Amino acid sequence: MERKDSDPILLFDGVCNLCNGFVKSVITRDQKGIIRYASLQSEAGQQLLSNIKLESFSMDTVILVEGKNFYTKSDVALRIFRHLGGGWPYLYYLSIIPKFIRDTIYDLIARNRYRWFGKKDSCMLPQPEWEDRFL
Repeated sequence: MERKDSDPILLFDGVCNLCNGFVKSVITRDQKGIIRYASLQSEAGQQLLSNIKLESFSMDTVILVEGKNFYTKSDVALRIFRHLGGGWPYLYYLSIIPKFIRDTIYDLIARNRYRWFGKKDSCMLPQPEWEDRFL
């Protein structure tokens, strides 16, 4: 599959079980295979953060890079829904919920994610059929 610079890239905490589960869920629903992935801890992830001037960004959020724009927290899931097949794009309408409410819930989960969902000792390795989607 040919990749474009404008393909969305999802940066995630590679040792977080919740984050890894989210990535696996997105990969299986991304029927066109356009979303690419990199852990925030990886060299590619750190380079992307540097490119968008977010080097000191906390690992407490996922980041979606789309071209020259980037999104964080609850906006990431909403933007990703738009790229998925089936009925998932309809969930984008949840964006009518005010951002401060969505992000407050996001922050609560992010603060407790290791305690509630666990943490790995190292970043996950993608399954062989997914390797081309990871940077």
